Amino acid sequence: MMSHPSSWLSAIALSLVCHIVSAQDADALRIRYQPRLDAAVDRGLEYLAGKQISRDAAAAMGRPELAGSFEEPATVGNTGITSLAVMAFLARGHLPGRGRYGEVINRGVDYILTQQLENGLLISRNVQGRTTGLMYEHSISTLLLGEVSGMVDPVRQQKVDDVLSRALLVLLQAQKVPKSEANTGGWRYTPGTTDSDLSLTGWSIMALRAAKLNGAAIPDEHVEMAVSYILNCQTRKGGFSYMPGGGTGTTSMTGVAVLCLELCGEHGNEDLLAAGDFILSRPPQMTDPNGNPVRFRYYAWYYCGQAMFQLGGKYWSEFAPIMYDSLLADQNPDGSWQYPNQTLVYNTTYPTSLAILTLTVSARQLPIYQREE
Repeated sequence: MMSHPSSWLSAIALSLVCHIVSAQDADALRIRYQPRLDAAVDRGLEYLAGKQISRDAAAAMGRPELAGSFEEPATVGNTGITSLAVMAFLARGHLPGRGRYGEVINRGVDYILTQQLENGLLISRNVQGRTTGLMYEHSISTLLLGEVSGMVDPVRQQKVDDVLSRALLVLLQAQKVPKSEANTGGWRYTPGTTDSDLSLTGWSIMALRAAKLNGAAIPDEHVEMAVSYILNCQTRKGGFSYMPGGGTGTTSMTGVAVLCLELCGEHGNEDLLAAGDFILSRPPQMTDPNGNPVRFRYYAWYYCGQAMFQLGGKYWSEFAPIMYDSLLADQNPDGSWQYPNQTLVYNTTYPTSLAILTLTVSARQLPIYQREE
């Protein structure tokens, strides 16, 4: 089993050799795909910009508080969806307040900053009575603020500092809720839940990592607890399951686990490489054996893409072409990525944002995309 890190980014110098994508492989991928990737991402961002709710549109809806958020077919104002969309612009190198999309980013950040509840949760104030999914919104929104911190103007930065510190406290306290041994160290749908799942834990760890990179004081014990929980989801065949004892590992959850363990300092561990082999042997698919669209496939590409980039070497050079070819072929003429023939609440902004974030991982524009080498 994997050893726990003694610090957040404890590096094992010798193991880093296996992470490095050779310059030759990287150049070959760049020459082969970069023009198409740039064109696809730019079309996707143009589509996303049209999904942001303007002040005039929000006023016409009788909901001025929604200005700056991004819409979906069946919902508006979700802070997690808005945060993913804003990160998509950042991942292409666009900056707050500058250039073509500078104000799109500023408006999105401003919306998130207005949505924090008294208890510190970063969730859309316009939706009442929800009991599930709160920590998804909260973790993704916290991740955005950790990523954008240091990029915004001084007035916004002061607001980011205040909101982010309270949001991080929610994550740290939720992780310390007394749970069974198998569930300790993870996160679940609501702050006080006594079980955990790997999917939610992935977003929470990324949020803590982003804040840590910006100087937040995240105690090492929280990192060690998270690693212990992830290892509880490991299966005998190299994969990871959604919850401890889940039996068969899945590609998407294995991607989550590899990325999080890499972010927590577990570089070069043989079990991580076995997990990389697991993903290579069964990469995400667009359709199932019957030709039906796979539900939440963009989520799987997003996490596996980041995981394989972190592993580097053959894992990235073999996986990236599969990922690029699949996502490029799946883009719609209007620039979006969608879940066709499926009734999902999050069906336009969400998959488009995830696809863009996946296609831009190797550009390393977002701090969370950085890789120790």
